[in-house]
Amino acid sequence: MNWIIYLVLAASVLALSFAFYFFKSMMKEDEGTDLMKKIASHVRRGAMAYLKQQYKVVIIVFVVLAAIFGVMSIFGLQNEWVWFAFLTGGFFSGLAGFFGMKTATYASARTANAARNSLNSGLQVAFRSGAVMGLVVVGLALLDVSLWFMVLDYFIPEANHLVIITTTMLTFGMGASTQALFARVGGGIYTKAADVGADLVGKTEYNIPEDDPRNPATIADNVGDNVGDVAGMGADLYESYAGSILATAALGAAAFGAGCYEMQLKAVFAPMLIAAAGVLLSLIGIFMVRTKEGAGMKELLGALSRGTNTAAVLIAVATFVILWALKIENWVGISFSVVVGLLAGVIIGKSTEYYTSQSYKPTQKVAESSKTGPATVIISGLGLGMLSTAIPVVTVGVAIVLAYLCANGFHIEFNAANLSMGLYGIGIAAVGMLSTLGITLATDAYGPIADNAGGNAEMSGLDPEVRKRTDALDALGNTTAATGKGFAIGSAALTALALLASYVEEIKIALIRVGENLPNGVEAAKATLVDFMNAYNVNLMNPIVLVGVFIGAMMAFVFCGMTMNAVGRAAQKMVEEVRRQFSTIAGILEGKAEPDYERCVGISTKGAQHEMLVPSILAIVVPIATGLILGVPGVLGLLIGGLATGFVLAVFMANSGGAWDNAKKYVEEGNFGGKGSDNHKATVVGDTVGDPFKDTSGPSLNILIKLMSMVSIVMAGLTVAHHLL
Repeated sequence: MNWIIYLVLAASVLALSFAFYFFKSMMKEDEGTDLMKKIASHVRRGAMAYLKQQYKVVIIVFVVLAAIFGVMSIFGLQNEWVWFAFLTGGFFSGLAGFFGMKTATYASARTANAARNSLNSGLQVAFRSGAVMGLVVVGLALLDVSLWFMVLDYFIPEANHLVIITTTMLTFGMGASTQALFARVGGGIYTKAADVGADLVGKTEYNIPEDDPRNPATIADNVGDNVGDVAGMGADLYESYAGSILATAALGAAAFGAGCYEMQLKAVFAPMLIAAAGVLLSLIGIFMVRTKEGAGMKELLGALSRGTNTAAVLIAVATFVILWALKIENWVGISFSVVVGLLAGVIIGKSTEYYTSQSYKPTQKVAESSKTGPATVIISGLGLGMLSTAIPVVTVGVAIVLAYLCANGFHIEFNAANLSMGLYGIGIAAVGMLSTLGITLATDAYGPIADNAGGNAEMSGLDPEVRKRTDALDALGNTTAATGKGFAIGSAALTALALLASYVEEIKIALIRVGENLPNGVEAAKATLVDFMNAYNVNLMNPIVLVGVFIGAMMAFVFCGMTMNAVGRAAQKMVEEVRRQFSTIAGILEGKAEPDYERCVGISTKGAQHEMLVPSILAIVVPIATGLILGVPGVLGLLIGGLATGFVLAVFMANSGGAWDNAKKYVEEGNFGGKGSDNHKATVVGDTVGDPFKDTSGPSLNILIKLMSMVSIVMAGLTVAHHLL
């Protein structure tokens, strides 16, 4: 059976090979005029300079944490492979973001130049450049998973080693989550400080267009799109993808552990094979994306939906074939769990599209509220975001129940056997939702590429028809980016629930490792999941659990408050700098003098580096402190509270921000007065409020809830030792 892992390895090679092919194809495209090349080089240089600074900070944090894990392994508090697995997870996560961002910075000018020929040409260049990100993420994740499995399978030959292997592999998920949080928070602060500064001064005070080369913050804004929405998002979805596979594999090893080894191995391999099949089927969907000249928003959305929906249908069929070939127990029911995950992803995506696209009434209503000023724009956007949480929450709730019931043969009783199988079903539903990440992430990464292409077209003074095409691609990108964030948040909810169960399994392993001379420890370790929860008094009448729930809920708001304020402080400095340059550099507003772009890039870089550290470290420290003070019941409460609150808050922030952004775009298309009108200025204010909502705090929340789970899993040995010894 171990030969199956080579199929997963082959899928990773296939994904990386096509990513390289798409990258080389994009590089063969003409970058355009000398001015277009110059602007692109400014953005590229700024983006790489920022990443270099960010990685310097992240490396220090990783070295310190790896050293702590090494000391813990010496004292028997965790597996000796943990520190190295942690480093590899962070490395591959950062590498995925780096490759995606490098591609995006080369693709923007080429997209703008391709749009000079036709709308479809621009779409093809931007989308297939985004596909590089999608394929690099899935390729590197499957490479990491397959290599680690082969290494640990060789070096850990002891009894029940599949449970130990899979829980050890979860550690590289913590490395990926830690890197992703730094990338998302730092990149989000960078991009929104520049964006808010550019909009508030340029559009509302001086009435100059978006991406006007006279605006000193324009280059920093374009750099920010790449470091936040490409590098940060790539690292984010890398850890979501890897985390869902690893958590499900660990649950499979635990759920089938009482049976034969071969069935247990099949349960471990099943999520890996489904993800591997998703690579091939995502490629089919990618090649199906194309459109016609003069296409409107609905036609462009339809072009992308054709690719993503085809991939989703094909992976649903492939799942039944894969699980039938494996002859896994209840393969039909588990296959339907995967279908449930796929459907949930589609529904959440469509819901996000409905609430954030200017093609539909909710966002149009936000734009219409601009008639009475910015206050009503903000109020209507907040209300829309709150209402938009209903469909995703209900969808995830129904998906959890259906995935659970399908996996355990629709047995309603929540006994020990059904609970383990049901949790495995929930985990594999998350794998199903993310199985087509190769193409769904391509639609997300496409957004910032199209946005930068529009900026390049504006700053280069290309024909109005070209700018019209890039505006259409950019508006589509705003919607796909919002859809991608909703998709990531939904998958995070299912993955985090699977990680909750994995935490319990890791506690049981820690009880054997730490408490082998303590009878109570060994008894708890051998208990069923239900008996284990009863032994620890994990129920809602336990005040310790309730305190943990409140701390978890608080964490979501404190984290958002810190990141929102960070954007506010950095944006304030940017506004002051843009105003200073407009008032002191003679000829800048007439286009006779070049602004000091580098100074604005420096402000965003310094602000992001300074502000990202505390909220990111907080996400690591709080689960450890909760485990030491409140023990296992407190940690489980923390993870439940963080998951429930973080999920709803993330959906609310992402959809409000997306609606405000596209309401502005709707006005800029000529509705309610068009560009430069008072209504336009009102929507610009709404957009600036929504910027940190949708690009900093909101998308970081899904990493927060998973990182707290990962930290709890890695620190399980310390929690057990502290309360047993």
